[in-house]
Amino acid sequence: MQISHRLLLSGTVALGAAGAVTAPASAQTLNLSVTIPRLTVAEYHRPYVAIWVEKEGATPRSLAVWYDFDKAKGEGTKWLRDVRQWWRASGRTMSFPADGVTGATRAPGEQKIAFTAGKGPLGALTPGNYTLLVESAREVGGREVVRLPFAWPPKPGASVKAQGSTELGAVALTFGK
Repeated sequence: MQISHRLLLSGTVALGAAGAVTAPASAQTLNLSVTIPRLTVAEYHRPYVAIWVEKEGATPRSLAVWYDFDKAKGEGTKWLRDVRQWWRASGRTMSFPADGVTGATRAPGEQKIAFTAGKGPLGALTPGNYTLLVESAREVGGREVVRLPFAWPPKPGASVKAQGSTELGAVALTFGK
């Protein structure tokens, strides 16, 4: 009886240790705040915005793409190539609309979106250095890319901030559980 109790106990400890290693990574959340500035221009169009993550040596992952997907006959997709860096990195290989990734353009103001590691478009991240990119392109307007470098796994409560200059305002990435 004592032997089986030890075996049961060591099996529980091994399972508990394995769970402790994987649980924190899967529960980690990336909270992104993107400010789309209100521009005073003669002809304003909401920007197309792409958000993706890159790691050297790995395939880029598109996390969100905001575009005019309601246009007749999918006409809005032909302008996605104007979001040039994202298009070259991963956009041209996607089919649209992409479930869980694509959505409507957003109005000026602060836009918030969250991604959970191990789920959805973010998927599982291996330890290393990453860059989260936010690119904006606007018809009769300009283009801008903001880069937020971060290390994975992050320290709890860590954050990265950047400031756009024309088509994007403040962009902030915070890490939570």
